[in-house]
Amino acid sequence: FRLFSLISGLYWGAIASDRYVSEAHIYLQKTNAMQQSSADLISLLAGSGGNRDLLLLRDHLLSIDMMKLLDKDLHLREHFSDRRRDLLSRLWSMDAPDERFQRYYLSRIDVTYDDYAQVLTITAQAYSPEMARAIAQKMVTEGEKYMNALDHKTAHDQVSYIEQQVSALGVRMVAARKAVLAYQDAHGLVSPGNAVESVSAIASRLDAELSDLMTKRAALAGYLTPAAPDIVQLDSQIAAVKSQLQAERQRMAAKRGGGLNAVAEEQGRLEAEAALADDMYKTALVALETARVESTRKIKSVAVLQSANLPVYPLEPRRIYNILLSLLAAAMLTGVLHLLVAIIRDHRD
Repeated sequence: FRLFSLISGLYWGAIASDRYVSEAHIYLQKTNAMQQSSADLISLLAGSGGNRDLLLLRDHLLSIDMMKLLDKDLHLREHFSDRRRDLLSRLWSMDAPDERFQRYYLSRIDVTYDDYAQVLTITAQAYSPEMARAIAQKMVTEGEKYMNALDHKTAHDQVSYIEQQVSALGVRMVAARKAVLAYQDAHGLVSPGNAVESVSAIASRLDAELSDLMTKRAALAGYLTPAAPDIVQLDSQIAAVKSQLQAERQRMAAKRGGGLNAVAEEQGRLEAEAALADDMYKTALVALETARVESTRKIKSVAVLQSANLPVYPLEPRRIYNILLSLLAAAMLTGVLHLLVAIIRDHRD
C-alpha cells in the first residue's frame, strides 16, 4: 500500500506531463432564412433538422479523416510522441498505426453535443497552449468546410436530377405541341370548337326557317289543293331545308364518331395535354434555377459562440484528484486483500 501510494504520488505529482485544454463552442446557422422559418415547425416536431447536422459534424470531427488532416497540417504525431513527455501520457511511437493513433487521438480530443441548446463543444488537449488552441481552431474551420461541402454535394445532385427532368419535360412539351398541330392538319381545322358553334348556329337558323315554311304551307293548304303551284313551291323549299338541316346535324354529330363534336373533344384533350406539359416545363425551369442558385451559395455556416481560447494553466492531468483516487483505490484493494487473508486463516483454524 505504501509503495503503491508512493509511486502514484510521485507520478501524478512530479512525472506526469502538463496538458493544456482549449475549448470552442459552435452551432450551425442556416443562411437561408425563408426556408429555415418555414421548416421550423417540422423540425421541431420531427427533431431531425439541426440535430442531424450537428451529429454528422460531431462524427466527422472525431473521424480518422479529421485526425489525418490535423496530423498533416499540425504534425500531431510528432507533438504527441515527444520523448520529453512522460511515457504513460504520450504516444509511444510516432509511426504507430492509424488505428492506435486514432485511439490516442480520441483520448485527447472530445466533441460533446448539447441536445437542448444544439451546441457542440470541442475540447482539445495538447502539451503546449499554442498547439491546443491550433487544434480547436482547425477543427472549427474544417467542420464548416465539411458541412458546406456536404450541402453543396446534395444541392449539385438535385441540380443534376432536375436538369434530367427539365430535358424530359421539354421533349414531352414539344411532342404535345406537335400532336396538336398534326391533328389540326389532319382535319383541316384550326379551331374545331368554333366550327361546332358555327354549324350549331346554322342548324338553329335552318330549323327556324323550316318551322316558318311549315307554318306557311299549313296556312295555304286550308284553301289550295296539294297540286297548287304555291304548295308545290313550299314543299320543294321544305325538302331542301330538311336535307340541309340533316346534313348539318350529321356534320356536327355523326353516329360513328366522326363529327365535329368528336373532333373538338379530341383536340381539346390534346391542347390540355400540351398546356399541362408547358406548365410542368415552366415549373421545372423555375425549380432548376432555384436549385442552381442554392448550389452556389453558402447554405450553412458554423457560428462560434466561444472561440478557441489560449490556455494559461494546465487543467490536465488532475493531479490532486488522481492522487486521492489512487490512494482510495489502494486502500480498498488493501482492505479486500486483508479480508481475504483473514477469511483464509479462519478456514484453516
